[in-house]
Parts: sequence; C-alpha cells; structure tokens
Amino acid sequence: AECRDLGRALCIITGASRGFGQTIARNMSRLVKPGSVLVLVARSGDDLRALQAELAESEAGRVGLVVECVVADLGQPDGLEAVVRRSQESFSEDLDHIILVNNAASLGDVSRYVKSFTNMAEVDSYLSLNVTSSLCLTASILQAFPQCPGLRRTVINITSLCALQPFRSWVLYCTGKAAREMIFRVLAEEEPDLRVLNYSPGEERSLHSSLGQLLTCEESCAKLMKVLLDDNYTSGAHIDIYDL
Repeated sequence: AECRDLGRALCIITGASRGFGQTIARNMSRLVKPGSVLVLVARSGDDLRALQAELAESEAGRVGLVVECVVADLGQPDGLEAVVRRSQESFSEDLDHIILVNNAASLGDVSRYVKSFTNMAEVDSYLSLNVTSSLCLTASILQAFPQCPGLRRTVINITSLCALQPFRSWVLYCTGKAAREMIFRVLAEEEPDLRVLNYSPGEERSLHSSLGQLLTCEESCAKLMKVLLDDNYTSGAHIDIYDL
C-alpha cells in the first residue's frame, strides 16, 4: 500500500551538511509528520548548524519538527557512539518510523591505478570511513531500535553505478561502493521486516564523462522520495535514478 508521508519519524542522515545529504534532509523534513526528529550528522559543524537553523525556520520546523546536529567523524568509534547516543536520546514512543540514510562517503584518490596502492594504512583509512563505519552504524542503530509492533524501520544506502561497474583509476571508490552495497543486500536477506534500499543518485556522473548526463541533487532526491513513498521496491534492491 502506498503512503504519502513518511510517518512520525526519527530520520538519521549522515553526510548531511552539503550536497545530496543536505538535499535529503530538506526533502524529508517536508514529508514527515509533526513531532518527527531529524538527526543530522557530518564533520562540518558550521554547515550543519546553518541547515539546522534553516529547517527550524521552515514550515516543518514551525509545526514541530525537531532537528538535532551531531558533529562527528564516522571513521572513528567515538563518532559512531555519538550518533547512536543522540538518536536514542531523540526517540520517543510516539515515533513510528526509524529511517537511517547512509550517505556519508568520500571519493578517494581517483587519479591512480591499482598498482600504485601499496600503503595499507591509506587503504584501511578509506575503507574505515566508507565501509566499516556504515556497517557498524547500521548494526548499532538496529540494536538500539529493535523490531517491535507499530515501528517501521528503513535503511537507505546511497550507492553508485560504480558499485556494479569498474572504472579505471577509481579502485577505492568502486571497491567501497561494491562492498557497501553487498552489506545492505545481505542485511535485506537477514532482516525481512526491514525495508532496505540501495539508491544510486547519479552524483558522480559529473566527475566521469563516460557515466552520462548529470541530474541535479534536487531532481535525484525527488525521485528517491517518490520511491520511499510508493514503498513498492524489493528490499535490498539497487535502484538507479536513470532507471526511474
């Protein structure tokens, strides 16, 4: 059955201070019921607080949307713990939907070929932020908010065509996206009560000419919101904006 709002939700959005994450926060704020909470996560405190102030002054803010900011490096354990702690503190019994958006990511060095990556610490650091943190944050949120009657749970992974297709000199980015997407495909198999979506917004197409036409963040996010509202996708599926 279709629903035309996202319910009274606790929305946790990583990488929320700019770009696609920021656009997700703005769009979700308009689609949740009054009393909902947005937990915005990023490393840039100034940008987060500016978005928090903008949303507080919006129509959603005036009718009861609560916006919390967590300035955190998700590549570090204390950053993950801060997000989980703030999310638990923000939850109340009248909320009926947990939404986690795993958007935070980095591009890495896309100028070098595979044979140049001999430094294990460099690769480990990239994978820690782009794969490990996403897995551990998701697991921590699912433990903090277990399945219970009347509570919907949705996990969204912002992915890429690069999760499916190799591109020269993009080894870190392609590897991170592929590993991350597999995490959420496995999760969908393990947790049938969850709604799990791998959504490819097409952002990186501006950086690689062979990837085709670029859409704006707003256009791409509008399509993501429609997918979430229609709620008829197969859990764990990879949905590319250019397929919609």
